[in-house]
Amino acid sequence: MKHLLKLLDCAPEEITSILDRADQLKYERKHGIPHRILEGKSVGLIFQKSSTRTRVSFETGIFQLGGQALFLSSRDLQIGRGEPVQDTARVLSRYLDGIMIRTYEQKEVEDLARYGSVPVINGLTDFCHPCQVLADLMTIRERYGVLDGLKLCYIGDGNNMANSLIVGGLKMKMKVSAACPKEYRPDKTVLEFAGGYETFSLTDDPMKAAENADIVITDTWASMGQEAEKEERMKAFAGYQVNEKLMAAARPDAMVQHCLPAYRGQEITEEVFEAHAEEIFEEAENRLHAQKAVLAELLGSERR
Repeated sequence: MKHLLKLLDCAPEEITSILDRADQLKYERKHGIPHRILEGKSVGLIFQKSSTRTRVSFETGIFQLGGQALFLSSRDLQIGRGEPVQDTARVLSRYLDGIMIRTYEQKEVEDLARYGSVPVINGLTDFCHPCQVLADLMTIRERYGVLDGLKLCYIGDGNNMANSLIVGGLKMKMKVSAACPKEYRPDKTVLEFAGGYETFSLTDDPMKAAENADIVITDTWASMGQEAEKEERMKAFAGYQVNEKLMAAARPDAMVQHCLPAYRGQEITEEVFEAHAEEIFEEAENRLHAQKAVLAELLGSERR
């Protein structure tokens, strides 16, 4: 694996390798075992979209791995003034050992990898969110011990989270159901991929999607950059709330995941969120460990 651009590019064995390494790095961190795998290396963190979890987890993770993180906002780079991404890629590749980018267009991430000569990690685009879903898969596997055969249910907007959850879940041999309004379905490329799996279902009925689910996942109804659509989206997603009624359709011990930030009373109720808060914040913590594993796999000279 040269880059992490989208989970569609990853073989199941590569995802498993990242999850295994994330478990190991988490164990070492908890027990005070140093793992300075990126000693002497620098990683640029490009943020076209602001973030809480992505910035803090990547900066902290790179530090814990012994490397140097450079925060680069669009205000700091000439790319924010119109420099072609291919030129930025060529220049940064001569300074840095790796690049993480959180931006809008998937093409920008792909172009960085195409024209640069160092590993590129997708920290989020409008198309997908691979780092978050790796953390989700890690959290689910911690709870159940396996991924194969579990039913993952996604409720809400067919956005970047839905796209990556569908791909990641199916590649890990999970059953995946998604409930989205017809106007807000996952990306066509993802649905074409999922069409090859009998274990995938897409519906506009949340209760049907949640039947016997082991994991219920949701996300905000209006993501960053969609604020102008908020009122329209509130109406479209009115029946897509993760609440006690919906959870009653899932398995009695079903876990809940949310990539955060969560808007209680909209996509999830206060009661359900707080009942599953430990799982949700373990998921948030695992962003750190999963991303350290990605960094170690792509940039580390030391393999444990």
